[in-house]
Formats: sequence, C-alpha cells, structure tokens
Amino acid sequence: MDSVREQILILLSTPVYIIIIGIEVLLSNYRHRKLYSWKDTVANLYLMIVNGAIDLLFRGVYLVILDYFYRHQLISFSNIVTYWILLLLFEDFLYYWLHRFDHEIRLFWAVHVTHHSSEHLNFTVGFRSSVFQPLYRFFYFIPLALMGFRPIDIVFIYSATQIWGIFVHTKLIRKMGWLEYILVTPSHHRVHHASNPKYLDKNMGMFLIIWDKMFGTFQAELPEAKYQPIRYGLTKPIEKENFSTIIFHEWNSIWKDIRRKDIGWRERIGYLFGPPGWSHDGSRLTSEEMRQQESGNSDEESQTGHPAWIPTSSGKTKGTP
Repeated sequence: MDSVREQILILLSTPVYIIIIGIEVLLSNYRHRKLYSWKDTVANLYLMIVNGAIDLLFRGVYLVILDYFYRHQLISFSNIVTYWILLLLFEDFLYYWLHRFDHEIRLFWAVHVTHHSSEHLNFTVGFRSSVFQPLYRFFYFIPLALMGFRPIDIVFIYSATQIWGIFVHTKLIRKMGWLEYILVTPSHHRVHHASNPKYLDKNMGMFLIIWDKMFGTFQAELPEAKYQPIRYGLTKPIEKENFSTIIFHEWNSIWKDIRRKDIGWRERIGYLFGPPGWSHDGSRLTSEEMRQQESGNSDEESQTGHPAWIPTSSGKTKGTP
C-alpha cells in the first residue's frame, strides 16, 4: 500500500462491505427478490481481484508519471481545507468524464462493458470492475497533479469516492430525499445500469450527481406507471458467462468489425472510436438512436391510443415495419 490512510480506508470499509452484503442477501431471500446468483457473485469477485492485481502492478508506473506532473505544478495551496475540498470536486469532475468516455467511445466501452454485463444489481456488482481501466485511468488525473495535488492524495480520494460508488449498487434503497439533488444515489445508479433506451448512458457521476445535471446526462428513475420496469445488463446479453467472454467479448466484436473487407480506414476508425452501436451501414443502433426509435414508438402510441408493442390485427407489432 502507498499510504497508511489507504490501509485504514480498506480496514474500515471491508467489514462494512461484508455486513451490508450479508444484510442484502438476507433481505433478498426474505422478500423472495432473487437479487443474487452464486455464478454472478463469483464473477463479480473474480473481476475485482483481476482489476486489483493489474492496479497494484501498474501503480508504480502511474504514480511516477503523476509525480512528474506534480513537480511541474501550476498552483500551490496554503489552506488544507480548501486543498481537500477542491481535490474532491475536481477528482469527481474528471472521473465523470472518464466514465462518460467509457460509455461513448467503443474502444473504452470494450473495457467498461464488463461492469455492465451483469443482469443483477446488488452490492457485489459494485466490485465487478473494468479490469483494464487502471492502464489508462491515470491520464484523466494528470490535470490534478498539474494543479498541485499530490499523487498519493489523488489515489486516496479516488479510493474514498469509489467506496460510495460501491454502496449505490442496490435495489433495496429507494429514494434518499434531498440527497437526490446532490449525490449519486442508488436510484440514480439503477438508471445507469439499466438497458432500457431512455436510461442508456445516463448518470455517469461517481459521488456527485451535479455533473450529470450540468452536462445533460442526468435521468431520474421513473415510476413503472410512467415508464417500463428497469432491465439490467446489456441491450444484447452476452452468449456465454465464462470469465473470458465477460472480459473479451466486445474486443472480439471490434476485431471482427475492423477486419471486414468491405470497409475502408474511415469506417475502421469509426468502429474503434465511434459510439457503441455505430455501424457503417446503419445495421445497428447507438443508444441515442434507440432513444429516438423509442420516442417514435411513443408518438405512435399517443396518436393511436395503443401501446406501441401491442400486436395489430395483421399480427405485426405496432412501430415495426
């Protein structure tokens, strides 16, 4: 460990994790909610271990890089309270953009998709880590080092906010009152993990929800009377749930796309750096296109007075060709 503070953080948080997971399992069984499956939980813990191992192996490298920029800092802080408040704000702000690009650029989505591939939502899904993210996450924190924040403090504050990020992975906590306006809450994060079109790529923050509200990615959790029940997981579920498929399935899909013989370099770049779901021939849909399609179906529903999914007398589904 790089600091006593981080050791203390782990020592304090680990028993809390065990307790809240135990409570969630008991309540899940008592209420017959089926929030857990053994196979999914094992996968979550395995991905946490792999992510942690890569992070520890690479930590020396990125701390050296961050330290280089810290030695060329542009700002000095004299007030320790101001230092920590600004570090929390700026770290959470930069994480928002890291997380947003993980969703909006397919190359990074191939890393992050492991976290979203579970069809459950419980506290252990918070440990279902994007295993290769430690290899590039530090790039987003270089501005913090340039601003005069010590690399070891950057790592500590990231670890601290990540604890909150794990606690919001639950179905059992509904709304949290006035905290809904400031913090990322379980309600906000249920939206983030949903595969319903309206909810895709929303609520990217780790600790503060204000960034989503500022930059147009906020979506409140809607009552089922106003929208569909939440579906967790991917819009196209993975075919096999072994560890290799969970980690590499999107990489395999990218490889197949860029090897196509009927496309040029522009299309290959699109398959790497375009949004997930982008295709050169329009055969797939991005999250925004799914929302537009759903909105079109909703418009049809309002005109006909029937839900867009109700079959017509001809046997076709309304809203489809």
